[in-house]
Amino acid sequence: MAKKESTSIRWLGNMAFETEINGHKLIIDTGSEAGGGNQGPRPKPLMLTALGGCTAMDVVAILKKMRVDFDSLNVIVEGDLTEEHPKHFSKMHVIYEFTGKDLPVDKLQKAIDLSTEKYCGVSAVYRKAMELTSEIRILEP
Repeated sequence: MAKKESTSIRWLGNMAFETEINGHKLIIDTGSEAGGGNQGPRPKPLMLTALGGCTAMDVVAILKKMRVDFDSLNVIVEGDLTEEHPKHFSKMHVIYEFTGKDLPVDKLQKAIDLSTEKYCGVSAVYRKAMELTSEIRILEP
């Protein structure tokens, strides 16, 4: 039987909601222009965060197994929203910014490909709904 996950979202008033994820409370809200109080992030940017977090964890774990040392990794996820309702992401672009000396680009790319194509469950779902692209940037330490 497949593992089931669930969450509960509790209304706090106006446009604010509270959820608890893995024992961590999170408030979701909107800005005053939409009747909210700006008490927390909006739902759609959390989709970007979900993809970034999922692939970042994969890439770090894979690179550790490959014994690739790097100083830092910053993952930026950009999303293109449609103009019409329901507004949704039509494309997401993931930028992997690595800092380190003499980084093996081929191994970085392999780790990213493994995350995107095999391990990251978020990208597996998103790929069915939109275009996903990525790039690597290597920054000097």
